[in-house]
Amino acid sequence: MTELDEFRKEKDEYFAHDPQSPLTPEQRRDFKGLYYFPENDSLRLEVQVEPFENRQTITMQTSTGGAQEYVRFGRFKFQADGQNAELTIYQADYGFFLPFIDALAETETYPAGRYLEPEALPGNRFLIDFNAAYNPYCAYNERWSCPITPVENRLKVPIRAGEKLFHS
Repeated sequence: MTELDEFRKEKDEYFAHDPQSPLTPEQRRDFKGLYYFPENDSLRLEVQVEPFENRQTITMQTSTGGAQEYVRFGRFKFQADGQNAELTIYQADYGFFLPFIDALAETETYPAGRYLEPEALPGNRFLIDFNAAYNPYCAYNERWSCPITPVENRLKVPIRAGEKLFHS
């Protein structure tokens, strides 16, 4: 079993049994596990990020009508499915944040987007592992408040890695 398989198994156990699970008791009753794309080594990337000179603070609306502030840290380019793409990394008090929507939204992935926490490396490099892309808790239960992915991080390419659309 790979490290990713073990992580996914532990997450499914948490969702199924933990009282802090984002699933409702009704959802947990029939829960058989989340859906994932197979592990995709080509979407585990070490990227060079071009930091923004003027790091503006932006406000992201949330799924419940609130707002959260993030700093636009920098942008990186990559290829997915043979196509060029770009995404912006944001910075928060807790670290780096990468929300994105891909071309599979609404059919195979959550329509409001998935999230990642990029790992900072020396020299403005980051580890971006799309295999770890996950749905925000609001994908399972509307009582959760989640930042809505900014327009600049809505991709026209598919990202066939990470968590798929949740089916209750």
